Amino acid sequence: MIPQNFEYATPNSLAEAFKLLGESNAKALAGGMSLIPLMKLRLAAPDKLIDLRNVPGLNSIREEGGMLRIGALVTHYELESSPLVRSRCPLLAEAASQIGDIQVRNMGTIGGSVAHADPAADYPASLHALEAQVKLAKAGGERTLAIGSFLQDTFTTALDAGELVVEISVPVEAAGTGVSYQKCVQPASGFAIVGVAARIRKSGGRIALARVGVTGLSGKPFRAANVERLLEGAAGSAGDISKAAAVVADGVDANNDLHASADYRKHLARVYTARALAAAARKAG
Repeated sequence: MIPQNFEYATPNSLAEAFKLLGESNAKALAGGMSLIPLMKLRLAAPDKLIDLRNVPGLNSIREEGGMLRIGALVTHYELESSPLVRSRCPLLAEAASQIGDIQVRNMGTIGGSVAHADPAADYPASLHALEAQVKLAKAGGERTLAIGSFLQDTFTTALDAGELVVEISVPVEAAGTGVSYQKCVQPASGFAIVGVAARIRKSGGRIALARVGVTGLSGKPFRAANVERLLEGAAGSAGDISKAAAVVADGVDANNDLHASADYRKHLARVYTARALAAAARKAG
């Protein structure tokens, strides 16, 4: 199918973009890897498409105050290949490298992906494990939300009318932290049937920090705090990891669709949590 007719605008500043977004039924275009297919299926039918590619300041990656600050228009390929991201936040680079195919990674952006809030997207698991912050802006000002507050439900975020995601902030990883992103991939789309991101830091032979993010299992990604509690203070043995991974799906309302039943998704979540934790523990110094 082809989209219904729409107007197309390429603003040269955020102020111009905000003005255009205030018009009736306008949609922002970041990379287009989600919105364009929806328009072709006529599941989305904006009257005006606002392409953000010419807006300055949205495609930078910089280190500042112990954080990596990533512009909304940074592509998946730029994240996976950036020496700064690979050295300072390897978990995000690892997740970006597993998104879709090379065409999608060359065009798709982190801001567009996060704003779309697909429950099977790859970024949210890592962003939860990284305790990321999302910076939002509109004509009246800006605000910053934790990733867990921003991603509210399936395809639902905290974005207000006329508001844009402009930046994602993640911590610069401390030395000795091991990370891993593991997923069961849906082969046709590349999305995660279940994906798990893990961060482990050891001190004195014990796990001092454990962070686990999960995507694909339920209608929204989440941090597996129950898994983290079992790991912190433990030695990180195979038994510790197995015990912690076993509870990842406890109390979760798992998705049930043509790709996997709810029970199978829960099984996958336990398997891929164990794999991610084991890989991260091996890398932890």
